[in-house]
Amino acid sequence: MAFVEKIAGHAGNVGGLPINRALPTPKRRLIGAWCFLDHAGPADLPPGEGMKVGPHPHTGLQTFSWLIEGEVMHRDSLGSAQVLRPGQVNLMTAGRGIAHSEESLTPRLHLAQLWIALPDAQRFCAPAFEHFPVLPRFKEGGFDVTLLAGEHGGQRSPIPLHTPLLGLDLLSSGPAEAELALRPDFEHGLMVLEGSIDVGLEGKKIEHLELGSLLYLSPGFEGVTLHSGAPTRLLLLGGEPLTERPLLWWNFIARSGAEIQQFAQDWNAGSGSFAGVAVQGFDGPRLPAPDASQLHLRIV
Repeated sequence: MAFVEKIAGHAGNVGGLPINRALPTPKRRLIGAWCFLDHAGPADLPPGEGMKVGPHPHTGLQTFSWLIEGEVMHRDSLGSAQVLRPGQVNLMTAGRGIAHSEESLTPRLHLAQLWIALPDAQRFCAPAFEHFPVLPRFKEGGFDVTLLAGEHGGQRSPIPLHTPLLGLDLLSSGPAEAELALRPDFEHGLMVLEGSIDVGLEGKKIEHLELGSLLYLSPGFEGVTLHSGAPTRLLLLGGEPLTERPLLWWNFIARSGAEIQQFAQDWNAGSGSFAGVAVQGFDGPRLPAPDASQLHLRIV
């Protein structure tokens, strides 16, 4: 039977930037293959105290960076050096192992940082990086929509995916309403980035969603109604539920505790899958992996 869950995010800080983390939480670990959702900012960073995240590793996932305000410099161990600007996406595929750094270039910053768990067949693929400066944009009711991932309304995002996913950014400059079709075989999540939204399902208002909360929709729903009374921005994420249950710890996705421990050991020693993996051009130290030897790891 179809159901909904309202999940509170929790506050944190990444490289000096305040964030609200909506995934993973103890109640909900995945939405399709989306396994991580940080909403960072909007924040005005003090002079000399911008976001600065030193070189750190990833395995078994894709990082999906959607920038709303500001500029961010991405550097990685493939030699990429890419400035991310508003309305653009950086997609980094970690595969068997990659490292990258991130630092803000502007005093104001607002972005969503998403991770996608790679399926078992692709999780040891060669690492890669791609920049997407242009994404499909269209109107849906009173909202300006950017198609971040997947297909919607007869349009398709250019971003390559390994599992069926959906990502929409919806923006209203004032009161707005829209009815969006949903794939009933997908699970979905709604998260407000600015303002607030009334959410309706099957002809009934079911929730008033405020900034910082995630509304999870199980498979089985064919549409959702959104109504905002003031300027609002939100993300709609969706995906086919994963049959695999990956492990997520620190910056790694794996399938066993032993793999996680090996990834952490290899990164700290510069061996194995991280032999020769280094980020050039970042002024600062790399981030060491925490000790993973005594972990009791939870499947996401």
